[in-house]
Amino acid sequence: MKLTKDMTIGEVVRTYPQTVEILMDFGMGCVGCPASQAESLEQAAMVHGFDTAELLEKLNDAI
Repeated sequence: MKLTKDMTIGEVVRTYPQTVEILMDFGMGCVGCPASQAESLEQAAMVHGFDTAELLEKLNDAI
């Protein structure tokens, strides 16, 4: 399965725990916070100021 920008952080982390390190590398120390359960990868990228396509590429490489 390929990860998409519409998937929530919570969904990604639950399904693919190996992605936590990548998310942390992008400055997303909030992977365990309640808000991340409903926040999409795209929303998180916008809030944290990084490129969604780059994040998705690295996450998909990890799975």
